[in-house]
Amino acid sequence: MRIIIVADAWYPQINGVVRTLDQTRLELEKKGYSVLMVTPNLFHTVPCPTYPEIRLAIRPGPKVGRLIEHFRPQAIHIATEGTLGMAARRYCLRTRRPFTTSLHTRFPEYVNLRSGIPVRWGYAWLRHFHRPAARTLVTTPSLKQELTGKGFTHLEVWGRAVDTTLFKPYTKVTLSGRGPIFMYTGRVAVEKNLEAFLKLHLPGTKYIVGDGPDLKKLKARYPDVHFTGYKTGAELARHYSAADVFVFPSLTDTFGLVILEAMACGLPVAAYPVQGPKYIIQQGITGYIDEDLREAALMALKLDRSQCRAFAVQMSWKENTERFLQWLSYTSDQTTGTANKSSKSSVEFT
Repeated sequence: MRIIIVADAWYPQINGVVRTLDQTRLELEKKGYSVLMVTPNLFHTVPCPTYPEIRLAIRPGPKVGRLIEHFRPQAIHIATEGTLGMAARRYCLRTRRPFTTSLHTRFPEYVNLRSGIPVRWGYAWLRHFHRPAARTLVTTPSLKQELTGKGFTHLEVWGRAVDTTLFKPYTKVTLSGRGPIFMYTGRVAVEKNLEAFLKLHLPGTKYIVGDGPDLKKLKARYPDVHFTGYKTGAELARHYSAADVFVFPSLTDTFGLVILEAMACGLPVAAYPVQGPKYIIQQGITGYIDEDLREAALMALKLDRSQCRAFAVQMSWKENTERFLQWLSYTSDQTTGTANKSSKSSVEFT
């Protein structure tokens, strides 16, 4: 079977959306599916205003249409609402092809933080974007309930997973600074609410692992904090393993894949009681959620790290990809008239 995934978020970006899509692609290929990723690296792009790491494709419509027609997919999934997502949506509506979408990020809140545009305007636009999809995939049951209350329809839950062969406890790893070590990993941007963590009076040392538009400002403002820049793969896993508590201050993430990565490395989590963390964290077992983030961080210090690892190993990408396949909307093969699994080798355009 041939599947197209359209995503404005792709490498060299490093975030939960990119990791989720790439890992899903890999799992689909293992199953024998042919996968075409329609991503910004195939187009002329410009930096996104206020967020230059994100590249926006310029006038992608004609090329998106050609890619779809050449690949002849049996399923089309539009993963993001950027210029590529909008181009693919227009093509599918014009040619009457069924498609699915996913809603990974609280863009209305992010846009409001950066520009002051009212959140309700953002959700009105998102409802318009996702309404024609056969299904819209969201990360948690609570988010599904919330969005249903905002007028969204045909929602299904597609959660997240973690590679527990890569993200695992590493021994004999140390980081500079007095312990305990409290760590955040991810984008260094206003929507992550990092200053709520950086302002906390905590013992030991704080680490920020990641990069983003606010990095320079926060490094100047908090000189006692260790800012490492981006880390990936085993190096990132070793950083998780060397920390004592993972602090996740975001109020807007729909899931928080980094929470699962931290747990897989045996790292307990402290977070606010909001959408993503409430769904992932087992209170008093794998972490603490509390309106008092300092209290949550101090309580998490006391937890059994083996319980965090035990929870994470249940969240496999294989099962997660099966759920993704379950919700795809299929069209018949233009050559054979079927939508059966293809025996051809998988295809990647990067």
